[in-house]
Amino acid sequence: MNLHITGHHLDITPAIRDYVNAKLNRINRHFDHVIDVSVVLTVDKLQHKVEATAHVRGKDLHVQCIDADMYAAIDGLADKLDRQVLKYKEQIRDHRTDAEAINRQAVGSGTEGSR
Repeated sequence: MNLHITGHHLDITPAIRDYVNAKLNRINRHFDHVIDVSVVLTVDKLQHKVEATAHVRGKDLHVQCIDADMYAAIDGLADKLDRQVLKYKEQIRDHRTDAEAINRQAVGSGTEGSR
């Protein structure tokens, strides 16, 4: 997984970079097919906004979280992105399962008619 971190009105410190990396590694544990993640950290007066776009095979997942604390915003973002990735993983698995079931029904009905 490639991780790109940028900051608007904020310097990206090694501590913030390590924290974001540690939180987003959890996503990689749940789903291996995450290709690229871009994270944008923004500070506006008393608001800390974190946005992430995760590129997975066939889809882009976009998440944002706003909080009064940067670390809390990163935690919220990681939770939201984790839920979206797991949902996408379930959709892929359900889609593949349905396709296999349909193929088995088509093969099964073809052999019964020829008897």
